[in-house]
Amino acid sequence: MRKTGIFKFWWALSLGLACMPSVNAEGQSQPQAKAGMATFTNPVLWADLPDPDVIRVGDYFYMMSTTMHLMPGAPVMRSRDLVNWELTGYLFNKLNETPKYDMEDGTVYGRGQWATSIRYHDGKFYALFSPNDVPYRSFIFTTDDPMKGWTLHSRMQHFHDASLFFDDDGRVYVFSGTGQLTELEPDLSAVKKGGVDTTLAVRDAEETGLLEGSRALKYNGKYYLLMISWPNGGKRRQLCYRADKITGPYEKKVILCDNYAGFPYVGQGTIVDDAQGNWYGWIFQDRGAIGRVPTLSPCRWVDGWPIIGDAEGHVPTTMTLPLKADKKMPLVVDDEFSKGKMKLQWQWNHNPVDEAYSLTERKGYLRLKTNKVVQSVFEARNTLTQRMEGPKCSGVVAMDVSRMADGDRAGFSAFNDHAGLLEVARDGEAFTLSMKVEDVRFDRDKRVTGVESKVGGTVDLGKARKVYLRIDADFRLGQDLATFFYSLDGKDWTPLGEAVKMRFDFRKFFMGTKFGIFNYATKAAGGYVDVDYFRYEKNESNS
Repeated sequence: MRKTGIFKFWWALSLGLACMPSVNAEGQSQPQAKAGMATFTNPVLWADLPDPDVIRVGDYFYMMSTTMHLMPGAPVMRSRDLVNWELTGYLFNKLNETPKYDMEDGTVYGRGQWATSIRYHDGKFYALFSPNDVPYRSFIFTTDDPMKGWTLHSRMQHFHDASLFFDDDGRVYVFSGTGQLTELEPDLSAVKKGGVDTTLAVRDAEETGLLEGSRALKYNGKYYLLMISWPNGGKRRQLCYRADKITGPYEKKVILCDNYAGFPYVGQGTIVDDAQGNWYGWIFQDRGAIGRVPTLSPCRWVDGWPIIGDAEGHVPTTMTLPLKADKKMPLVVDDEFSKGKMKLQWQWNHNPVDEAYSLTERKGYLRLKTNKVVQSVFEARNTLTQRMEGPKCSGVVAMDVSRMADGDRAGFSAFNDHAGLLEVARDGEAFTLSMKVEDVRFDRDKRVTGVESKVGGTVDLGKARKVYLRIDADFRLGQDLATFFYSLDGKDWTPLGEAVKMRFDFRKFFMGTKFGIFNYATKAAGGYVDVDYFRYEKNESNS
């Protein structure tokens, strides 16, 4: 994650300033692509999966990433080949540390669950994360099998961008912040009294800016700490520190400094090995409105350092699959809402109000009920989201709006702090459909203090009470555009409004743009809409 002081460098980096490779070509080099072999193209997943951690247990790789204010939170994914990933579930369904998770007296936009560390030790999986809100504290969850759900194990002090670490001697540590090393009790119940609690000397004259994103491991008897660095006036890059003792002293090396495919810097992530002893770098890249997307690169050990990238120190465009290709599993899915339960890929904006939605009251539909009077989509309860994907994608929602109440607003959104909406409004007996652009403002507690709204076009729906809403998204370099369409029969589509330039704001949502289905009341609670389906298509074409 980043601090406020570095925001000013984003625009300079987004112009495509190149980093020099961190090393010359030396050591073992894995081929980018071989004729006749299965390949993939970076980014390996073109979707918002920030702050990743990846481990291997047996034949499976497990990954965790950040979803902040979305619920359920802390997604857990697994793969056999590091390219095709299956969503297995989440650490938790809700967080209840403050009323803000319920959108009471504030919100947790851009806060909530951050940068989870996943580890495997003595037959158990452990996951550690610290919500970046008040009160500051860390959560440790555990399970014997990620496919069967997780249990809260303990809570303790806050650790920023932390990495859990089990040493060979049975001692347990957390690396966090800008080089903090803290020892835990062996059972991970609390910080160990009288244990190691020190700040490692990782700052130097060059590290004058951002330094965080800890990921720790031990290799050939040495301790390795990966962190991201963004020196003031410099370029963001991936660092590695190594030492013979866990408390140091540590020496430093830049192991990746690369802009890839015209987008700015690749930085923050981890390295992982396969069962054959090959190593790979799993590092995210900022890609504008889509969010932060993971890249997969070879990692070769050169003079005891894990150097990420191809022989020239760059993220490869095309690369041979590291392992035999597993079945392809979609990250974003259609939903006919006919199974009586929500598909795993859906996440609510903040904690859902359970009694205000139903998958059973009308068979084959998702019913979204209004439950509190609010004034904008940013305060709406039970907004349902899925990721968007690059390079291009399209989502369609079919919605029965006949039971909306006076003052209700419902529809489909390219959902972010700068949101494009297809919004059905009922005012008295009139039903209208508008394409709108809304930009939210917050105070320090993330309470909504205002919304700037611009209408791009309006249609009188007359007697029509079933509407079909479509959003096409384009995340190619220089685009980040959402375009909006509607239909009254699901076949003939009419554009509405102009294309919206989607964006990523570090200070507000801190998240890539999502598809969002919403319904809220501006006058009185009690109305509802029935969503017939969500249908999705990903366009792999980069032209």
